Amino acid sequence: MLNQKEFLKDLKVVELASVLAGPAVGMFFAELGAKVIKVENKNGGDVTRSWKNPNEASNDEKSAYYHAVNWNKQVLFLDLKTNSDRDELLNLLKEADIVITNYKSGDDEKFNLISKDLSVQFPSLIIGEIAGYSDSHKVAFDAVLQAETGFMSLNGTQESGPLKMPIAMIDILAAHQLKEGILLALLNREKTNQGSIVKVNLFDAAISSLANQASNWLNSSFESPRMGSLHPNIAPYGETYQTKDDKLILLAIGNDKQFDSLCTVLHIYELVNDIRFSRNSERVKHRSELNKLIANQFNLETSSYWMNLFNEHNVPAGLVNSMSDVFDIPAAQKKILHQTESNGTVSKRLETIAFNINDGN
Repeated sequence: MLNQKEFLKDLKVVELASVLAGPAVGMFFAELGAKVIKVENKNGGDVTRSWKNPNEASNDEKSAYYHAVNWNKQVLFLDLKTNSDRDELLNLLKEADIVITNYKSGDDEKFNLISKDLSVQFPSLIIGEIAGYSDSHKVAFDAVLQAETGFMSLNGTQESGPLKMPIAMIDILAAHQLKEGILLALLNREKTNQGSIVKVNLFDAAISSLANQASNWLNSSFESPRMGSLHPNIAPYGETYQTKDDKLILLAIGNDKQFDSLCTVLHIYELVNDIRFSRNSERVKHRSELNKLIANQFNLETSSYWMNLFNEHNVPAGLVNSMSDVFDIPAAQKKILHQTESNGTVSKRLETIAFNINDGN
């Protein structure tokens, strides 16, 4: 039987990256069994070690943020401005399969670690680079990219104004792009025995993920107003409704058949034949009127009552869960990774892989 936790056990990865995107790539390989050596600077290490929330002790060596993408890695503190430490790094790269970098602009030259030179020195090495932009050396943080690439303009409501998402989504998207590129480079190396330089930048990763919002603009010059969780093309999709027990349920009705089922469950089947709501295009136009009619029904019963019926009738709906609610769910608990730290405490984070591979038996 296949054990995907050992898929890449023969790979050695050197991580010259900090914050989120680069370390997320390193952790992906660690979860698949690779040996990952994380190189941190001697002056405080990865900056996220100090990014602590109000519930964390100030004397903790690592923050919860740091734990998020740094599991099962061997940490090595080096000062790459010194010849001895740089030589130690080069010795690691002699044996490495992959190196992951997200240098600040100019750091590769400062440390004499330019990718093209490393490719000559280590021909089979796969070099994964994350930058902010393809054509600019400006400092890039996730929030800045959310602003620049349209994500903030789409997020929030008319009342709230533009909002960034509460997770570093652009970093995560860039990490996924680099994982995919490195895996293709590994496949190519199997055929050619040659390494590659795989480059990803946050701007391109963000732009390539605008999906239907970009298509709305490119094909019909339609720029969605800020609608909170609502969908510009589908209704009711993204609307939330309060139940008798003060819980919130989100609907994601994607077609007319699902709308029929929703109306059946809510005992408002007459809406199916109402010209304002009979087709999705009309529901989008009249979503405010529809919203009021649906909300009246939700208030009549508890969240568990409605969710049981929705599940029974295949109506796409979900409870709006808090973090504590989410990690009461057994399936979510199974995604938690634990690690015993040097001081004896146990740190937790989530798996970054969400796939399973088996041999079909």
